[in-house]
Amino acid sequence: MMKLTNHTSPAAMAFKQGFVATLPMQLGVAPFAIIFGTLAAPSGLPPWAALAMSVLVYAGSAQFLALTLLAASATWPVIVLTTLVVNLRHALYSATLQGPLANVPFWRRAALAYFLTDETFAAVQSGLNQKVTRIDAFMLGSGLCNCSCWVVFTAVGILLGQAVPQLQHWGLEFAMVATFTGIVVSMLLTRAQLIAAIAAGLTALLAAALPYKLGLMLAVVAGVAAGMAAARFEPISKTQTA
Repeated sequence: MMKLTNHTSPAAMAFKQGFVATLPMQLGVAPFAIIFGTLAAPSGLPPWAALAMSVLVYAGSAQFLALTLLAASATWPVIVLTTLVVNLRHALYSATLQGPLANVPFWRRAALAYFLTDETFAAVQSGLNQKVTRIDAFMLGSGLCNCSCWVVFTAVGILLGQAVPQLQHWGLEFAMVATFTGIVVSMLLTRAQLIAAIAAGLTALLAAALPYKLGLMLAVVAGVAAGMAAARFEPISKTQTA
């Protein structure tokens, strides 16, 4: 009698690994999405438009900023330009992943770009450190996990916002801060990365009062510059101490 065996393809295994690796981060994503859903109506955004924004824009910080600008009656060009500035960090993510995804067909890379968020980038970096062979499937699994959670809990927030007054003031955003702290700390493996994180953090604090979240971009530039400088001198110091 023939014995049947289950064969899991490398792509399916990588997809599952990416999905599972991103699950813990949803402890921070879910409360953040709920808050966005509750703030939509007070900002003048209809429920269907809030849900559509989470599907089409799919960028947490940019969506919150857009709500703030909508409530302040800002014009559409100002909203688009400001959210573009906030999301410029994704260009750095893309540049980092250009090498690992170089052999992936263009149409697949274009589709994966939709899922490129902070959480998925962190998960993919972890997958690369673990030598995952099908990193594109890994990224897809991570992205679907994060995206589905964001959209579903945006809908939950919209419903709760209508039933539970002042839910946005319950301090749920702390979960997102804790999650991002965990993401960043786990990725600080070298001295250059640690210096980059310190420089970016200090710059973000000092420039927090700048309008349109420009402090965020300054923090990115400062972190990249500090990290590159530290990485350049790191081999010299190792040679001298050898």
